Amino acid sequence: MKKVAIIMGSDSDFPIVSKAVTKLKEFGVPYEVHVMSAHRTPDAAIEFSSNAKKNGFGVIIAAAGMAAHLAGVLAAKTTLPVIGIPCKSAAFDGMDALLATVMMPTGIPVATVAVDGAANAAILAIEMLALSDDSLAEKLEKMKADMEEGVAKKDEAMQLKVAEL
Repeated sequence: MKKVAIIMGSDSDFPIVSKAVTKLKEFGVPYEVHVMSAHRTPDAAIEFSSNAKKNGFGVIIAAAGMAAHLAGVLAAKTTLPVIGIPCKSAAFDGMDALLATVMMPTGIPVATVAVDGAANAAILAIEMLALSDDSLAEKLEKMKADMEEGVAKKDEAMQLKVAEL
């Protein structure tokens, strides 16, 4: 099975990124987590993404706040899918990171999830890997069925509450 790389621009992003790690663990997907900066360690980021495919990665998740150029720098040097997680910061409430992550030039796409949306980034990475891994596809189908069942149970409980009024 291919690995997922999770790259964060700063260790302060780990509380957000940990949600992706948890989700990948739940699905049994191998991963690596690294801190690299598009601005402070651009050579390391470029080297990582340039070699990611040959090093066994299938998807890269990049989390960054503020200027949030990390996902774009990584995407520029690989043909692997890159998923950006814009991280909320004190300034602009994460809108700056969202725009910097989603507004990529033609030819350098970055799939972008919601601000602080690490769990969805992991699920999207798993869906990408599941295109060639039936066991992952089955786990995703079970997750969706469990979610549907959970909502149905909540609806049943709500109907009882409403009937009691």
